[in-house]
Amino acid sequence: MKELLNKAQTLVEALPYIKDFHGKTIVIKYGGSIGSEELSNFARDLILMKYVGIKPVVVHGGGPQIAEHLQKQGLKSTFIAGLRVTDKKTMEIAEMVLVGKVNQQIINSINQHDGKAVGLSGKEGQIIRAKKIDLKKLAKNNGIKIPRNTDLGMVGEVEKINPELLRTLEDSGYIPVIAPIGVDGDGNTYNINADHVAGKIAGALDAAKLILLTNVPGILDEKKKLISSVTESTAKKLIKKEIVSQGMIPKVMCALEALHEGVDKVHIIDGTVERAVILEIFTDSGIGTEIMI
Repeated sequence: MKELLNKAQTLVEALPYIKDFHGKTIVIKYGGSIGSEELSNFARDLILMKYVGIKPVVVHGGGPQIAEHLQKQGLKSTFIAGLRVTDKKTMEIAEMVLVGKVNQQIINSINQHDGKAVGLSGKEGQIIRAKKIDLKKLAKNNGIKIPRNTDLGMVGEVEKINPELLRTLEDSGYIPVIAPIGVDGDGNTYNINADHVAGKIAGALDAAKLILLTNVPGILDEKKKLISSVTESTAKKLIKKEIVSQGMIPKVMCALEALHEGVDKVHIIDGTVERAVILEIFTDSGIGTEIMI
């Protein structure tokens, strides 16, 4: 009986959150560093969200999978400020892996659990209009040191999100699953950091929440302890002191950008934790790090 009462209490605790988020969009970035074993649970979490009236939109990464394919080709990965240097060959492999493999794995898992998912890259409907990333602006805005004459190649940033197709899919009951590949006005393809894409899409869709799933508990301090909440000014100090470094830098930057574009709340959480998304959305305590302006 006690176990049943605990389950009932869990449902009661979730009720105000179900009410608050009913009919609203929540954008979730599914990191490529999260193992395939967690994918089935993630798919179930998304379907539960749909059944209680939430509109989930997924943006996924695929860094480890890209690195694996590059290695098979005898190519090394180089990162600057957490972003992969992308030449023409790397771009071809990145697009093949992100669109042809990772995206398909996610939509197949959702569909196998009786969900309705549609896989997209940023090229479909020109969802993601991109341009070559402005490194000087990136360094200035975020206090990052970048060597002179650095060129990331075909690494892009979002110039504009065209959300019409995404809204149509949402309204039709589908879960959009988006690979972070963008295109410019001349048809050039760009590899874009998935955190950045997730933040921009969350802003364009007026999302109630942006959740960034990764394979660490959240933002850690200098003693490697979890910081449960962090403000913009503190986050930038952590980057400057290199306490926040490597792949966590784009996550923090995109979180702040999303907040400035109107997203209500942004969280960085450990996607390897079972039921991570459900714990974050439907419980009082939540998990991971909440980022605030």
